[in-house]
Amino acid sequence: MKIYTLLIALLLPSLAHAHGMSEAEKQTILDGGNLQFLKIGATHMLTGYDHLLFVFGIVFFLTTFMDVIKYITAFTIGHSITLISATLMGVTVNYFLIDAVIALSVCYIGYENIGGFRKYFEKSPDLTWAVFIFGLIHGLGLSTRLQQLPLGEEGIVLRILSFNLGIELGQITALCLMVALLFKWRHTKSFLQISTISNTGLIYAGVFLFLMQMHGYSHTIAPDEFGFPEDNHSHSHEKMESQAPIPGSEYRSLPESSFSESPEL
Repeated sequence: MKIYTLLIALLLPSLAHAHGMSEAEKQTILDGGNLQFLKIGATHMLTGYDHLLFVFGIVFFLTTFMDVIKYITAFTIGHSITLISATLMGVTVNYFLIDAVIALSVCYIGYENIGGFRKYFEKSPDLTWAVFIFGLIHGLGLSTRLQQLPLGEEGIVLRILSFNLGIELGQITALCLMVALLFKWRHTKSFLQISTISNTGLIYAGVFLFLMQMHGYSHTIAPDEFGFPEDNHSHSHEKMESQAPIPGSEYRSLPESSFSESPEL
């Protein structure tokens, strides 16, 4: 529990700082044009650990190039649909809640890979449709992030498409590294032995990310405010302490007339 609290304390302030943006920074992004949005999209995907963990889970047991294309295409179509449409329509969701659902998608793919669903159902849910649906959810999260950037009024469609293209380029880069690593690892004796441990690790990582996001959500005053205001728990304790009487103060508050001389013995 102490480790979890420490990680929360380290990660949350850095996330808050990463999304704080001055007016000068916003103007710099607009002046950078479509290439700037492409760069931001690629960087966001390459540093988006929740997205990368989900993609890693998708390709973990895929052995053919066509299977990789099939599932990654389903994921790409899904997140592209909601990324573009939600941004154009101005649809946003709470940052922490959508990221919490994305964290659960990591748990889902890890549980699928260890055969968890086959233990309780005759047939596992269609993975292609599952990946597509989770892609829609990931895209909604990406759109919510994108709408924190200054999109301007003119050329907004090209900026959205540039950001989406950057997402895809970042995803392809990460995917190539993952597939190469898994291809090399798959031909070793340790692959089958460690595969269960690795996918169980995905589940635990998803659970941790879920708890982290829910922790962030519970400590925000406004549900749409992407920041980390004062800790409610510590605030409550401070309030209680401020209201508690100072030892001995009850005597100081009494008038002098309330004190009488002790009777003689």
